[in-house]
Amino acid sequence: VQLQASGGGLVQPGGSLRLSCTTSRGVFSFNYLAWYRQTPGKQRELVAGMTNGGSITYGDSVKGRFTISRSRSANMLYLQMNSLQPEDTAVYYCKTVRGPIDYWGQGTQVTVSS
Repeated sequence: VQLQASGGGLVQPGGSLRLSCTTSRGVFSFNYLAWYRQTPGKQRELVAGMTNGGSITYGDSVKGRFTISRSRSANMLYLQMNSLQPEDTAVYYCKTVRGPIDYWGQGTQVTVSS
């Protein structure tokens, strides 16, 4: 399974970005899909996760600002990020789970700065 994340970049505080993750298998074929982020010296943390049944979990720091979604027709996983703050600066990774195996994308850098 191949995952490819994109959509990162430089944005000012208060701005928005949408991250995309394309998969080599249908997004509805996975048990679980998620976005994580990581900053230097810190552990990778969960930003948002979605079960195949549609149950969604958000990290406390992004609740009300970020939205995870998926598109069957586009075969994509998305992360809409609004009201971005400097503390959201990180490398963002998409992850999928199929059976006992985790699959990770390569990461996309998000920088929030004025």
